[in-house]
Amino acid sequence: MSGSTDSTRRVDRRAFMTSLSAMGLSATTLPVTLWAEVKKTKHQTITAGTISAAAKVSGLEFTEDEIGLMVDDLNDMLDEYERLREVSIPNSVVPAIHFEPALPWNSYPMESTVFRYTRPQGVERPSDLEELAFWPVTHLAELIRARKVTSVELTQMYLSRLEKHGPTLECVVTITEDLAMRQAARADAELARGHYRGPLHGIPWGAKDLLAEDSYTTTWGAKPYEDQHIPDDSTVGRRLEEAGAVLVAKLTLGALAQGDRWFGGRTNNPWDIEEGSSGSSAGSASATVAGLVGFSIGSETLGSIVSPSTRCGASGLRPTFGRVSRAGAMALSWSMDKLGPICRSVEDCSIVLQAIHGADAKDPTARDVTFDWDPDRPLSELRVGYLQSAFEDDREDTEWKAYDESTLNLVRGMGIDPVGIELPDIPYSAMRIILSAEAGAAFDELTRSGRDDLLVRQTQRAWPNTFRKARMIPAVEYIQANRLRTIAMERFEMAMQDIDVVLTPSFGGSMLLLTNLTGHPQVVIPNGYRSADGTPTSVSFVGKLFGDAEALLLAKAVQDATDYHHRHPPRFAV
Repeated sequence: MSGSTDSTRRVDRRAFMTSLSAMGLSATTLPVTLWAEVKKTKHQTITAGTISAAAKVSGLEFTEDEIGLMVDDLNDMLDEYERLREVSIPNSVVPAIHFEPALPWNSYPMESTVFRYTRPQGVERPSDLEELAFWPVTHLAELIRARKVTSVELTQMYLSRLEKHGPTLECVVTITEDLAMRQAARADAELARGHYRGPLHGIPWGAKDLLAEDSYTTTWGAKPYEDQHIPDDSTVGRRLEEAGAVLVAKLTLGALAQGDRWFGGRTNNPWDIEEGSSGSSAGSASATVAGLVGFSIGSETLGSIVSPSTRCGASGLRPTFGRVSRAGAMALSWSMDKLGPICRSVEDCSIVLQAIHGADAKDPTARDVTFDWDPDRPLSELRVGYLQSAFEDDREDTEWKAYDESTLNLVRGMGIDPVGIELPDIPYSAMRIILSAEAGAAFDELTRSGRDDLLVRQTQRAWPNTFRKARMIPAVEYIQANRLRTIAMERFEMAMQDIDVVLTPSFGGSMLLLTNLTGHPQVVIPNGYRSADGTPTSVSFVGKLFGDAEALLLAKAVQDATDYHHRHPPRFAV
């Protein structure tokens, strides 16, 4: 049908742009920004022209009659938005929507049946106590248990190294000396009475400074929150205390969990202090590898454990989504945030996960699911795959590619025949708006107050710009992205149907983005050092949902067959 009547004709795009220009708005502005803009002028309201322009920019077209029906309702919605904004909503409040990585037809056992860790024989106290700075938890635990070293001694040693090397690495926000000495003294007193809590008893650790600790500030690495005090302890911190661990420091994170730049500077890579540590678990990885803590806790939403562990040469675990409670941790993306250990060995990660996993009646996503750990479990029980295209792709860093290929061959040499798999063909990057939208909501007040100008990074990819852009993501697209996420979850489960663990380059293909969206666990370990500058490379192991133990088991086997995790940055060696 050619032609149109006045009531049905589509509004010309030039008219839309003219209307926008009259209001001083750009053609790239989406509806939510239009609504905010018109509210600035007391008597100004949303008009048919602004709706038409916004619709066009959103890729939609409405008739004039359809637009006419919207005008009054949209103006009423402005008032409702203002009423919403009158309510102060703390970052800790969880939205009334729930992400569940387990698909409806899946179920998981809830009660663990075995937890057995390696107890090395003949471990003796060194003549120089500082040599313990780089020992794994398994070895430190034996010294503590046998009362060859006290927790107070170990704590004082790490506190001294934090004071000495922390400024060079810019990896420490707060040294928690008073609390640490109290906890260490208690650990020694309990042991003297014959009460041993387990392998973390008396072991000093560091917390990424997005975990609340009642005795100290929790800065989130960001200037606007530099003096923030949260009158509570995180569930992870409380569980580590119950396991006997000793908190010696709150460690840096890139501001609001992005990158390695925080309000105090840039956290540095202990292998090359001219290079950043990556992030956002910047201080956790840097301090652990430099021997400033026995182990640390990091968080990951989209690479924040995997990336700094890679850059610094740590062994890191991003657990299955819902494995560990996030209560008392800064929220960035409620459907993607995970907390996990960053350690000097894979088995250390297993020991820490055993202490912190499980539901707590605070984080609605946290679940009690079996974590059975037995380092002697036969590898023959594992069904192993590898991300074939990621190993075959041309890569600029040919040395790193060679290390990855060497790891694959090492696995094959263990009597395992990995099966090549590929990821489902889905536009993964389109789903990144889920993170952007949730992060924008988590820090809505920061954006609207203008205090986002205080953040150290103000680039195109930094949070301030992302938070502002997030206000322009239509609600429908956010829901559609989550529906596509369900499809990705279903298809990836099919790809993993006959596989327990997938060996993959740490940043191969879309695996990192996909598994952060689906909630699958990932273990990262160092697998080489570059000949040019001595900085580490890494490889990763992705498990099935709640298959953390299987991913850790294969990673441990590979790690035990190499010595990469035993190497220490020369500048910080004893």
